[in-house]
Amino acid sequence: MKLRLILLSVVSLALASGAGWYIYQTFQDSSASATAAAQSAPPPAVQTVNGETVVVIGAEEQRASHIEVAPLRAVASQPDVSAYATVIDLQPLFDLHNRLASARADVGTFTAQAASSRAQYQRSHALFADDRNISQKSLQDAQSAMKADEAKLQSANATLNGLNAAMRQQFGDTLANAAATPASTLFQRLESGQAVVLRVTLPASFGVVPPARIAIDTPDGRSVPAQKLSASPLADPAVQGSPWLYVADDALPANLRTSARVPTSSQAVSGLLIPERAVVWYGGQTWAYVRTASNRFTRHFVPAGDEGDHGFTVTSGFHADDQIVTQGAQLLLSEELKPQGIATACKDPPECDD
Repeated sequence: MKLRLILLSVVSLALASGAGWYIYQTFQDSSASATAAAQSAPPPAVQTVNGETVVVIGAEEQRASHIEVAPLRAVASQPDVSAYATVIDLQPLFDLHNRLASARADVGTFTAQAASSRAQYQRSHALFADDRNISQKSLQDAQSAMKADEAKLQSANATLNGLNAAMRQQFGDTLANAAATPASTLFQRLESGQAVVLRVTLPASFGVVPPARIAIDTPDGRSVPAQKLSASPLADPAVQGSPWLYVADDALPANLRTSARVPTSSQAVSGLLIPERAVVWYGGQTWAYVRTASNRFTRHFVPAGDEGDHGFTVTSGFHADDQIVTQGAQLLLSEELKPQGIATACKDPPECDD
């Protein structure tokens, strides 16, 4: 019995010693792995190199933070300015067009009647002069009919001229001529809803002749071209500037207020396109990060005046093939602005609750 107890004690002691050794080895391996990982992947840091602030982030942290870069590409663009644009309600134009057609028909009818009554009067006058072959009353009746028809024709012409003038005063010469031309392709497009007319108010400082083509921003984020028609005889009471009429082949709703991009020069300007997703805001200005080395990132100022549909076009401060940060720029900004030299971890986790 004593021998059995001794054997059990020896076995238990051996098992306890083996378990303790295994736990010790596991702890040592874990500590070594953690130390090696900490040494191989240093935490992000912020440095100042040649007066520039540089954010240093290792490759592992870049992958973990999903930081992506892409080379800048050269683009050619036209300098332009933004202008207010309003889609004109063309129903008054269509109404004037119909009234104009009716007035023209009246002019044609009264022209024929006046010519007929004039010829009748001339025949009656000849008969009366030839030994009074007709009575004086018949001659007077023919003269009255001629004068009445001439008065009707004069009134119809006045109505027609008034409608023409009203159309030109509201919609300009180009649209008035289109509405007065039966086979006008422009008017047919407008009447069928395939095109719209916009009043574009250029800034008062716009010193050059308005361009023949501009771009109109649509509510669904598209940009459609528009062709110049003429100067607008009416101005937008809510906007100060020089109003012009443009036509766009798009079904935009009447009275829609939108914006237009108006080129200020026909010469294209070469630059570098910074994608919109690469730009971050700080201090009321726009910035972008450039990767200058495998683990180094520097913030560069982006002029906000050359913003386009796909990003910012810059002509200085960047170089072709610069590796621009297209994802993770906000994270780099947060890392750059984070106070440095402050410990972010506690040795004893319960103390971090204080």
